[in-house]
Amino acid sequence: MKLALQFLSLLFLVVPFSIYGQDETQSDFTIAFGSCNKHSVENLLWDDVLNTKPDVWIWGGDIVYADTDNMIKLKKIYDAQNAVKTYQELKVTVPVIGTWDDHDYGLNDGGIEFTAKKESQQAFLDFMDVAKDSPRRQQEGVYAVHDYTLEEGTIKVLVLDTRYFRTSLTKDTATRKRFKPNVYGEGTILGATQWKWLEDQLKNSTADFNVIVSSIQVFSNEHGYETWGNFPHEVDKLERLLVDSNAKGVILLSGDRHISEFSKKEVNGLSYPVIDFTSSGLTHSSTNFSGEPNSFRIGEVVTSKSFGTLKFDFKSKQVVFKIIGNDGFVLGELKQKYPSN
Repeated sequence: MKLALQFLSLLFLVVPFSIYGQDETQSDFTIAFGSCNKHSVENLLWDDVLNTKPDVWIWGGDIVYADTDNMIKLKKIYDAQNAVKTYQELKVTVPVIGTWDDHDYGLNDGGIEFTAKKESQQAFLDFMDVAKDSPRRQQEGVYAVHDYTLEEGTIKVLVLDTRYFRTSLTKDTATRKRFKPNVYGEGTILGATQWKWLEDQLKNSTADFNVIVSSIQVFSNEHGYETWGNFPHEVDKLERLLVDSNAKGVILLSGDRHISEFSKKEVNGLSYPVIDFTSSGLTHSSTNFSGEPNSFRIGEVVTSKSFGTLKFDFKSKQVVFKIIGNDGFVLGELKQKYPSN
């Protein structure tokens, strides 16, 4: 009996495995995404991204590390990233969308105060091959909507801008953490215009799944770095919007942290849990990570270089989330079913 129990326990061990030639996950649509990519460091994951056969690649921010208000320098860095051969192969094969974070925005931990944000926005849109006559060239902020319609169903991807309008953070002077939550009600991440846009998009959405891309984590809020948790009233506002909008299958994607993990939260009033899938560390990751609390975490933190995938099965209303490392090894996996109506 003891041997039998030991054998059964082995069946539940999570062991990294390669997706090559054996990924049998049913997928009507596949999203691949990632963040924190240094153009000057070799990215070994682009071939692995292509092997997942994604329908779209989403940048989650920190596409390059520029940290500059010099647009000539910024453009050269973007050009260097575009010149990476393996990234070129991705671009000719897969549509590329996404957002920025602080290092490609231009100011570490920066927000509304960054003086070159308008010019930086145009450089970002150039890099993303956004047409010169696109309305996105005229708006403030890089937020955008992308709709994907298939015979099996529809997916709406809402790319947020958590930099352009974000007001000041509160430094934590009492502990070793960098920041602490603002006084409840003070400050904003998205700003009034972007909040109105997001509200309209969700309340009018008929999509089977609504994927919201935030460059910073939404639920993990105890680590003291940048997070929606530094604006707790904004987290509450987002959760109220998810409930009031009746939007189906809302999923959050985030980056920034140089670690990858799944966070899962039961939101009162929603018939399904909300997953915040953090994928961070395409070219560099927190290999010296020693742990941090996250009451919403599911599974283990991945500290090696990785990207994320989401495979959507419209018939079963299931999404399979995977954290994938070099050579296609699956470092973490989560399956989530959603209501059928």
